Amino acid sequence: MTGFQSPRNVGPNHDRGGLYPVEINFPADYNAASLLFDNITAGRSGRIAIRSDLGDMTYGALAAEACRYRNALASLGLDRGDRVLLFMDDTPAYAAAFFGALAGGLVPMLINTLSPAELIRFFFEDSDARAAIVDHAFVEAFDPGLCETIIVVNGPAPDGMKGPDWIACFPDEAAIAPVGPDAMAFWMYSSGSTGRPKGVVHNHRDIAYTIEGYSAPVLGLTEADCCFSVPKIFFAYGFGNSISFPFAAGASALLLSGRPTPERIFEQIARHRPTVLFGLPTLYTAMIKDAASEAADLASVRLCISAAEILSEDVFETWRRRFGHRIVEGLGSTEVLHIYLTNWPEKQKLGSAGQCAPGYEVKLTDRDGKPVADGEEGIMWVKGGSNALTYWNRPDKTAETMRDGWIWTGDRFTRDADGFYFFRGRADDLVKISGQWVYPLEIELTLAEHPKVRECAVLALQMADRRMTLKAWVVTESGGEPGVALTAELQGWVKQALLPYKYPRIVEYVDVLPKTGTDKIDRQALKARGL
Repeated sequence: MTGFQSPRNVGPNHDRGGLYPVEINFPADYNAASLLFDNITAGRSGRIAIRSDLGDMTYGALAAEACRYRNALASLGLDRGDRVLLFMDDTPAYAAAFFGALAGGLVPMLINTLSPAELIRFFFEDSDARAAIVDHAFVEAFDPGLCETIIVVNGPAPDGMKGPDWIACFPDEAAIAPVGPDAMAFWMYSSGSTGRPKGVVHNHRDIAYTIEGYSAPVLGLTEADCCFSVPKIFFAYGFGNSISFPFAAGASALLLSGRPTPERIFEQIARHRPTVLFGLPTLYTAMIKDAASEAADLASVRLCISAAEILSEDVFETWRRRFGHRIVEGLGSTEVLHIYLTNWPEKQKLGSAGQCAPGYEVKLTDRDGKPVADGEEGIMWVKGGSNALTYWNRPDKTAETMRDGWIWTGDRFTRDADGFYFFRGRADDLVKISGQWVYPLEIELTLAEHPKVRECAVLALQMADRRMTLKAWVVTESGGEPGVALTAELQGWVKQALLPYKYPRIVEYVDVLPKTGTDKIDRQALKARGL
């Protein structure tokens, strides 16, 4: 199978803010599985593709295992375009199953492994998936009657399901299905924070654009690199970090299964010596607060990347002082597949999501769709070669979000004269408190800078009389004693930094904030707690 050929006309161009094209010439029979198999034709069979506590796996071994999955799935009589649900932890089996399904012209669905049983059932009903590949650790959540075939990996299969021994019986060579760049390739589901999850449909061409628009110019990976993404593969950010980017460069990926605690992350870095670390602000916060950070050795790491939420100045500076790295912040989404706004290793603006990555275009408009000037708040739209074109079976949401090649994000930003974008909240976050309009995120970011606050979240909640009020959930530093005195101190801090009416009326102290499967603060869970 021939892979894509892309002219290397991309790279940092900060004066233009990334607004220049990425052009990729796809063969008519292009299949994104070539991302793996091109490494074999390039002579990398003996190079390490995946590092993990289960052992290293070479590109040759991974390609052979992917062919077994491709042949095993074909034996089930699945047709081109049939969906295969992947409910897997980050192990070599994930990469093999994903590429095996792609190679056969099937459509793998990357599912959050924290999904409860009722949501798993919804995924099957929504997608008509005919098969599922499930990690043994999660098999109890699956009833054999959910679909035609359930395949269990990394452990024995219960009665009525197929296991690793069944996969191992199939040949380790296979033909790659010619599908074309515009064919449906894989799905990821949105988080469902504003309703039931939506199936985000990506085509075979989409991965290539994230590689050429972000990985090549920003990460600059080579065969010598090892990428360690703490966010999981089912997360669009983690998928690029662990699958797309290292395999495109012939580099290796370090995969960590189970819960990624700071102690385990530091241990993995010491053992496997990755060169690029991908995290989230909550992760970096937890790592620098952990006792193990004082003695941690990150000498192998040359680059640290953050996305998904805003990185605070305190965390940025503490990380830089302790480990010598300036964390490079960016912004992406499941609909765009990876990062489309990015700072650069050699040029950053703290607190910004960055400039447009090559091949992407962003515009800010008011609610009527009219462009806003630099410095004014507007709702962000993004266009790029990796944009999803539809939500599966959701024409209403597709029409609302995906418009004439643009994705309407619903996020409010400002842009400065240098083309750097600054997040200001959601378009629907504006609430009236005591007769004044406020954005809870603005208050949250200010509160987070207080030296006695480790982590916090601020939401607007409705009271019994239908008025709105602001509530903060706060995790304190070791020197912060929860109570009336600290609450007054925090409220005064916000009043002084912003305006007197912009402060949380209620402060609740908690040991930890709830997190989603992608390690973001679970605001829906907090909202459900109420006042």
